[in-house]
Amino acid sequence: MSETESEALEAGEVWWEAELFSGNPEWSKLLKVKAPKLTEEEQTFLDGPCQELCGMIDDWAINEHDADLSPEVWQFMRDKKFFGMIIPKKFGGLGFSAFAHSEVVRFISTRSVAAAVTVMVPNSLGPGELLHMFGTDTQQDYWLPRLADGRELPAFGLTSDEAGSDASAMIDDGVIEMGTWQDEEVLGIRLNWAKRYITLAPVCTVLGLAFNLRDPDGHLDLGEDIGITCALIPADLPGVETGRRHIPSQTMFMNGPTTGKDVFVPLDHIIGGEEYAGRGWMMLMSALAAGRGSRYPQWAALRSR
Repeated sequence: MSETESEALEAGEVWWEAELFSGNPEWSKLLKVKAPKLTEEEQTFLDGPCQELCGMIDDWAINEHDADLSPEVWQFMRDKKFFGMIIPKKFGGLGFSAFAHSEVVRFISTRSVAAAVTVMVPNSLGPGELLHMFGTDTQQDYWLPRLADGRELPAFGLTSDEAGSDASAMIDDGVIEMGTWQDEEVLGIRLNWAKRYITLAPVCTVLGLAFNLRDPDGHLDLGEDIGITCALIPADLPGVETGRRHIPSQTMFMNGPTTGKDVFVPLDHIIGGEEYAGRGWMMLMSALAAGRGSRYPQWAALRSR
């Protein structure tokens, strides 16, 4: 077993699901888990901004006429920090629990699936959680406040044209080499990727990207095939393109392909810095579980114990 495979298997924990898949679960263990509760602040948000947001939404107009949320809804989400629910307060976020995030998404989904997915993804399947868990101090200080207040809108590029969401099979790659960044020659990564079904890709300003990192010239002394790595890619860089928008199940949340051709970024764009080069498997396994779980509010609520 490779070091990368071992690290991925050891990331996270299985909790009560281990009992479930044993074939003979001890249900008493699940019954002992205390029901999660919203804090007073979280309940106030659900009763206030969340209710107000739902009152602004016209789901028929979103899906049958505009093919998008209204500009007023987008701005309200930014102003009330719907995109920063899981970001700690010290970075300008709301610092809500996984249960609160789940309840907000569940509540919005009763009015509009498109709006609910738009809120859900930046708080789960996006760079925010990876930055919170693994980002350098510099990355956190710069990006988390901007993500919390909506100045930056994130997407996360995992699903590949050739491999789906199987990160181990993706062919998107980055090669460590010298390149030009802001008129200076620096050591960085030359990236090429083709991702699809990426929620918020058509409107994102920063893309969290998973790719296979290679170092044929031995710049980092970690071998030629370093492995799966996650990096932050500003969406306005030369070579980054968003293709024709997808419309999953005829639901008009923003979703589409993103491709990159010969996109260059410095090494400090790796989430966590050089230390986390090749550790993307572990990062994905540790962080994305909450995002997947938030699609199923009851389980996400239990996991937030």
